[in-house]
Parts: sequence; structure tokens; C-alpha cells
Amino acid sequence: MDTIYTVLISILVFGLLIFIHEFGHYICARIFKVKILEFSIGMGPKLVEYKSKKTDINYAISSIPIGGYVAMAGEDGESDDPNSFDRKPAWQRLIITVAGAAVNILAGFIVMLIYTCLVDIGGTTVAQFVPKETTGFEISSSESGLCSGDEIIAVEGKRVRIADELSYEVMRRGYEPITLTVIRDGEEMDITVEFPTIGESGQTFGCLDFSIYGEKKTFGSVISYAFSKGALLVRMCWESVYDLIVGRYTFEAVSGPVGISSAIGDAAKAGALQLLYLTALISINLGVMNLLPFPALDGGRLLTILIEIITRRRIPQKIEGIINAVGLFILLGFSAVVLVKDVLGLIF
Repeated sequence: MDTIYTVLISILVFGLLIFIHEFGHYICARIFKVKILEFSIGMGPKLVEYKSKKTDINYAISSIPIGGYVAMAGEDGESDDPNSFDRKPAWQRLIITVAGAAVNILAGFIVMLIYTCLVDIGGTTVAQFVPKETTGFEISSSESGLCSGDEIIAVEGKRVRIADELSYEVMRRGYEPITLTVIRDGEEMDITVEFPTIGESGQTFGCLDFSIYGEKKTFGSVISYAFSKGALLVRMCWESVYDLIVGRYTFEAVSGPVGISSAIGDAAKAGALQLLYLTALISINLGVMNLLPFPALDGGRLLTILIEIITRRRIPQKIEGIINAVGLFILLGFSAVVLVKDVLGLIF
């Protein structure tokens, strides 16, 4: 029963986020009068489809709920249609290309705003340290000179404004002693702090071992907190890719649809708030990852359009098609490996 529940919730979340993404492409294409051939939620064989007599667009729900597409005339080759994608000005093609990711990121921020309205918010002032006897850690950050009442304003020179930014910076950088900039008794000072650490999936992370004072919720503080938290999620997505490339994270930390579905199921069981947070994270992650300058992703097409705008010379569509095909082959191969890894992880 739990498996069925997880599958249904995952399909609902994935389906909604995919629809939002593709709708961004779709609505901008319609605004610029691009000839749209098909709008599909999901990939593979079609389960349900409907062809509009007014617009001649084929709308479909397909059997594999891990993607979707808006097929436009002239998108992957030349077209004689005067309203084809390839015949539109570069700035219009750029907007259409970016629209899907932009709408996903915007939706993530909206969900994060709703989430922030429902939870307590915290600043960066140290409230109380948790005793080592309780945490099981061998060290305490208080032993490095950090005190209750210290307002932490930066970690290794990186400004922190909310509790989540502080927690993330300590997690990412605190596997070794780090410099904190704090305000104590009205004076700003730098102190080097050693945090307790934990190991997970072959990586070492720093851990906060103290509680944070909460902040009073006002209209302004909620908006500010939600924006800062959404911006943090965007940065987390970019930095996770960087950390994976440089070897900070191992392949074990990568998850595909199966791993994400498992996380969605766990979040749903934990409650609506946890599911809201994860939905915001996935939506923003989907938007950011699609903007990576890799062939077959929106970011790959965005890069070619930017090159065209800068050089005023268009990359031949035949060459662009070959690049995208190779990119798609690599992307599908990587996805297949991640899928196998996630399935084996669930079994064993």
C-alpha cells in the first residue's frame, strides 16, 4: 500500500512540475505565434490524446511520467512554415527556450512562500548549545570560542541572513575548521570554529550543534525569508553540480526519478509541510538543471542562441542537431546508469 501511495504522490508531483515547465514553453510560443505541433505531458506511448480543430495542436498524456515536450515546427530542423520556431528572431527563441525553467523557478519560490507562512523562521543568533552527551559528538563548537548570543553574519566571508543559509554553509564547509564573522556585544569579530561532523554517502559534512533564536513573523520578514530561502535553493543546485564535477560529492549522491520518488514518498509520510518543501526544491532544481549549458537541455539551446546574438551568425541547424543528438545520447545513458543505481539501492 505504501508503494502505491508513493507512486501516486510522485506521479502527481512530477506531473504538476512537468506541466508547469512545458506550459512555460507553450504559452511563450503561443504569444510569439510559433507553430506548435504537439504538447505532451510524459514521454513514450500516448495514453490519451486530443487534437484541437481550432489550433491543430495535438495534446497528449503519455505513459512515462518523467518528462514532457512542446514540439514546434522548425525546432530541430528547417521548416517552410513562416511561423516555425527557426524563423523567429533570436530574442523570441531565447525567451521561449528559457520560459520553462523560469516558470519552474518561479513556482518553486511561490511554494516556498507558502511553506514559510506555515513554519517558524529563524535568524542567525546562537541560542543554546546542545550538550555533547546528548548529540554523541566528540567536540562542541562552543569549545572554539563561539558563545550563546553571538549573531553569525558570515561563514568564510559568505554572508548569511537566515538560519537555513547558516546551516547550509556549515554543512558544506564545516568538515574542517572555518572562520565565522560574529557580532558579540555590539562588536564585529572573526573566530575560527571547529564543528562536529557526520559522514554520509562517502562525504563528510559539518553539523550545527546549537539552536537558533526565532524571528517574529511579519509580512516583510516572511517575504524576505522566503526569497532568501528560494535563492539559497537555486545556489544549492548550482553548487551541487560544481561539487559533483570537482569530486566533492560522489556518484552515490546522484538521484534520478526513482530516488526522487522515494524521497517524495518519505516526505509525504512525514506530512504536508515536508512535501511542500521538497516540491519547492524539486521545482527549482528542475529549472536550474535545465539551464545547464549541455546539449539536449534548454541550457544547450540557450547557449547556441546567445552565441548567435553575440556573433550575429547562426550555427547551422544540421550541426546543432548532431550536437543535440549526441548530448541526448549521453544524457539518456547517464540517466539509465542512475536509474539502475537507484533501483539497486531500493532492493539492497
